[in-house]
Amino acid sequence: MSNSENVRGKIMKHILTRRAALSTLGSLGIGGLPGMSLAQSGPGVATIVIGLAAGGATDMAARRLSEGMRGAYASSVLVDNRTGAGGRIAIQHVKAAAPNGATLLLTPASMMTLYPHTYKDLGYDPVKDFVPVGMVSTSEVGFAIGPAVPESVGSLNDYLAWIKSNPDSATFGHGATGSGPHFLGELLGRLLGVKMVQTGFRGSQPAIVDLLGGHIPAVAAPLGEFLPHMKTGKIRVLGVTGANRSRFLTNVPTFKELHIALSEMTEWFGVFMPAGTPAQAVQQASAAMKSAVANPELVKAYAMMGMEAGWSSPEGLSDRLKNDIKRWQAVAEKIGFTAQS
Repeated sequence: MSNSENVRGKIMKHILTRRAALSTLGSLGIGGLPGMSLAQSGPGVATIVIGLAAGGATDMAARRLSEGMRGAYASSVLVDNRTGAGGRIAIQHVKAAAPNGATLLLTPASMMTLYPHTYKDLGYDPVKDFVPVGMVSTSEVGFAIGPAVPESVGSLNDYLAWIKSNPDSATFGHGATGSGPHFLGELLGRLLGVKMVQTGFRGSQPAIVDLLGGHIPAVAAPLGEFLPHMKTGKIRVLGVTGANRSRFLTNVPTFKELHIALSEMTEWFGVFMPAGTPAQAVQQASAAMKSAVANPELVKAYAMMGMEAGWSSPEGLSDRLKNDIKRWQAVAEKIGFTAQS
């Protein structure tokens, strides 16, 4: 068996173990809160659609949320992974779904706020084609290196010196082309004065697999994607977004500390429904989400994935969505990146 197959096998084993552990947390409290009753007018079966692969932070967040909404919103809440096109396939699927409250979209912010500025034919309008239901969590974004980079490289300054000496290795992977982590890597290269070559994957976990296997030297991803692998010593996170150090990696400096202007690239995760969904269904789903996100067991589960659980109302998410679309327009223009399709 090759080294790459070994690494992939270990990652899949970890994903299954991680999923089983978090499912246990869910069974302890996320899906069976005392006094939680089935919403009489809610759908019998609801589906949370995500555009990233199973095993990643977004997937696990969706599964914990589905457990929390089960019974309060629908008798059964499923998760549907629809990967491809950087998550756009999933978003377009929800756009076309019947607006009856049975289909929800859980997505990282960048697919709704950055994509309008990076894709010529996006296939959806984040504001007109969807109804905000609420925000459930936030996550900082990190930049990490793996076994392809010498062990002597332990800081961002070390990394800069290394890639200047090895320009062919100035490459990084990320989970979706045009996403926040993609832009972080691009901006980091510009701020460091080097040209970074990017490679998009179908989710952060496939990128992490190649990072651990030594196939790519670096990855930009939500912080939670790196946490399970930190104890192995194979991944070194060089910097994270945010105004303060993450409580999940207190020994890793923020980009702000390193005098690199990337602190405003925090990723949030929000839930949307197709435009035209009745207000009652939106309100019921939002209420179920609010209750789930306040559950200590879900908060604990999200923390295990490097996420900070935090609910916002449909109105709050709507405001943030519109503001972030405007803010990211300037970033996209600065980078000058435009996808071909």
